[in-house]
Amino acid sequence: MRTVLFLCTGNTCRSPMAEAIARHALEQGQVPGVKDKIFVASAGLAAGEGMPVSEETLEALERIGISHEGASKGATAEMLRKADRVLVMTAGHLNAARRLLGDDERAKAKVELLDPEGDIDDPIGHGVAAYHALAKRFQRLVPRRLAESLAGTATV
Repeated sequence: MRTVLFLCTGNTCRSPMAEAIARHALEQGQVPGVKDKIFVASAGLAAGEGMPVSEETLEALERIGISHEGASKGATAEMLRKADRVLVMTAGHLNAARRLLGDDERAKAKVELLDPEGDIDDPIGHGVAAYHALAKRFQRLVPRRLAESLAGTATV
């Protein structure tokens, strides 16, 4: 089984939303070219353990018919090494994840931006409309990026 890990800062908004949308897309067969069983998870580079996912995130997911349960987890180097792909929200997250991995060049190569065209801004403090917009963006982006990111990886 292959593993995809989504990373953000606090693991209460962006990465759990991406995780939930990825899981839904995989269950619905919306990820072209991915036939293997995929485990998706999320974590935060500065997450407090056990914090609930934000209400705005849950509301945005519910609006598109997706549920999510879980609590925040702090990212560890071991998590990143075990994942087949690590998809991060910003260039800052990319650099922090790679620093966390130290000299492990193989693991560093598995860390990518979720959106190669740029950062995915944190919706916190921007109102519920920002979360709804983010959910729509993830619905378009996540299945495509899963397909692209996993195309060249072998089953573990």
